[in-house]
Amino acid sequence: MRLLSFGPEWGTPIREYRSHQASAVTLGSGQGEGHIYCVHLAAGGEIGAHEAGFAQLFLVVAGSGWVSGPDGVRETLSEGQGAFITRGELHAKGSASGLTAIMVQLTELTAGGGVPGEPRRESEQGA
Repeated sequence: MRLLSFGPEWGTPIREYRSHQASAVTLGSGQGEGHIYCVHLAAGGEIGAHEAGFAQLFLVVAGSGWVSGPDGVRETLSEGQGAFITRGELHAKGSASGLTAIMVQLTELTAGGGVPGEPRRESEQGA
């Protein structure tokens, strides 16, 4: 077993894509092209629009914020909710009040089922 520290004070600033008030801590890497991060967005923080280099599962564990897909429409995410972003999909992330999320990136990743009866929005690229 290995204990990890991954609060905002441990993060490396994310500056690409006109991002601000954003940081990430690498929690682990898999064989090949797999990574697990803890992402922190401070109040007003944003990771600017860019194409996903990997398929991503972005799970909010504290706070709330938003994600947008290729159409630029912002979808609200709160604690216990997440977004699946396909490889190559244009997207952005942000938070007015701050959030912490776990992000899993893999070369190939398949979305799970979610909650029965919940609305499901799929981008043109991810459908």
